[in-house]
Order: sequence, then structure tokens, then C-alpha cells
Amino acid sequence: MFTTLIVQPLFNLLVFIYALLPGHNFGLALVLFTIIIRLLLWPLVKKQLHQARAMRKLQPELKKIKQATKGNRQKESMMLMELYKEKGINPFATFPVLIVQLIILIGLYSGLRKVIDDPHSLITFSYPFIQDLSWMQTLAHNIHMFDNTLLSLVDLSRAAINKGVGIYWPAMMIVLGSAVAQYYQAKQLMPNEKDQRSLRAILKSAGEGKQADQSEVNAAVGRNTRYLIPVMIFVFTVNIASALSLYWLVSGLVAFIQQSIVLNKDETEMEALADKPSRNLAAIPEAEIVPSKPKKKKKSNAAKKASKRRK
Repeated sequence: MFTTLIVQPLFNLLVFIYALLPGHNFGLALVLFTIIIRLLLWPLVKKQLHQARAMRKLQPELKKIKQATKGNRQKESMMLMELYKEKGINPFATFPVLIVQLIILIGLYSGLRKVIDDPHSLITFSYPFIQDLSWMQTLAHNIHMFDNTLLSLVDLSRAAINKGVGIYWPAMMIVLGSAVAQYYQAKQLMPNEKDQRSLRAILKSAGEGKQADQSEVNAAVGRNTRYLIPVMIFVFTVNIASALSLYWLVSGLVAFIQQSIVLNKDETEMEALADKPSRNLAAIPEAEIVPSKPKKKKKSNAAKKASKRRK
């Protein structure tokens, strides 16, 4: 089911681009394929980045809540949920994008693995309407015409490190580039707080008997993921075909550009999301705000009699 619903559609989209692309360069087709995938994910990515920016602007209020609750986890959680609800923020909004990206990555890896192991899968694993394209008909008669390089500069079937061969530097440059792109992509979303402490400093204070703030620990761990994820990408991709590293590199660069657009554009809209008041008084029609008239006090019987005597 995964092959039918995920791997084969992704594979055929890539092959379709490759078959129609002038020059029929597989590396360039993979670059265009990656850009198209990132553009298709744009609605999800935009929503994720709006939420991320709103969360960044809420950092001062989150600190105030933690100071006010003084370690009361239940009260802190209730106040945080109320704040998120008031500002229209979903702390878990990033998960759909991450899940979709992971599915695409696994599906693409499976498809690329087929091409690398057997170039004939370009024909056999494609949909019939793609097989009927003129270039695919040409490949069916002579599969050696398949160009699996990036503009004849990088052999995308080779890994950066091959056992018994050593380092293949063109592929190594792509692997390093993908790790660096991932680092700056993650750094771009991190809150930039002037008084933030490193995880080492927090643990050192805890060792001296000072109670560590769990939110500060979580923030420090989150900042460390800027380094952890790029290292994981490097370790994962350095021994596999550089085609997947090329996808990761282009995806990271496009994601960085998308994040820059969303985080720097339309400041008014995103600030309104984070600074939305709890009650929108401006939306109340003026007709509904009716000032109360002072009521006339009724005179008592004694006061009425006194008034008559004076008359």
C-alpha cells in the first residue's frame, strides 16, 4: 500500500519531469522535483511558520506565567493552554509538516534506490502514459542513454564515502551542504533571547543546589537540536547515494527561502496573531453600549408632608 500510494506517485512525478526536461539530466530533474514538492507544501509550511513566529513573540508572557505559578505544574499547564487558546496558537502545528516531509523522504529514497539498483525501473515502474513519452521509448531501447549525474559534475549513484574507494568529494560537498542548510533552517526558527543560558550552565547551577526551570531546560535542549539534526543528516547520508543528499540540500535551501519570506513579510498580520487581545471591544457595535440613566429617588411620605407645610 505504501508503494502504491506514496512511492510510485513520487517516482512517476520525478520521471515525468526527467522525460520532459530538455537535455534529460536526472540531477536537474531531481532539483526541479524538490522545488515542486516544497511549493506544494507551501500552505502547510506557511501555517507552521505563522505559529512558530507567534510562539516566539509569546516568550515574555510564557516567562511571566512560569514566575507567577512558582512551580505549580497543573496551574502552569492550565494557564498556558488558556494563553494558547486566547492567541489562537496550536503548539503541535509543526507535526503535520514534519510527518509529510518524512513520508516524502522515505518514498523518494525507495524510488531512487530502484533507479540506482536497476535503471530499467525507469520504464518498468512508470505509469503507462509516461512509458509512452518519446524519451522513455528511446530509453526502453537503449537504457545506457540514462544520465544519472548532476550536470555531468556529480555521479548521483555514488556515496560520499565508499568502502575501499575513499571519499568522493563532489558527493561529500552535497552532503556537507545539506547539513549546513539544515542548521540554518533550524536556527532561523529558534527564539533569540538575550538572557538564555546553555544546557551546561543550567546543569552546573543544578549541581550547586539551585532548582532548574524545566522550561529553560527544554529551551536549551531545543537549541542543541540545531547541531544534532545536521549531524544526524550527515551520518545518515554520507554512506548512501548522493541523489538523496541532493534532495535534502535543495529542500533545505528552498525551506530557508520560504521561512525568510514568511518571517519577514506581512509583519502586521503575524503581530496581530500574537498580540490579539482577549476581548475585542472594537467589534462591539456602538448601539449596544447604552449608558445607564440615573434613577430619580422617590420622596418618602414624611418628605412630602414637610413640603406641603412649607408651601
